[in-house]
Amino acid sequence: MAGQQVATMDDGILTMVREERRKALSPREWRFRLRGYGLAIRDENGAQVLTRLPRGEALGVLPADMA
Repeated sequence: MAGQQVATMDDGILTMVREERRKALSPREWRFRLRGYGLAIRDENGAQVLTRLPRGEALGVLPADMA
């Protein structure tokens, strides 16, 4: 990932992201909902990386089943 070391994502964050994905009607709405928590998803080399706004600090790679 562009020279960055990404730590293992916290289970609490991953659970919240999964819950927000379940509530959202579309991927676009999901991304919008995550922004309310100060999070964003960046696509890198075919993987979705969860980042913290506004700096874009990587929190971890999302599982493939969340695409």
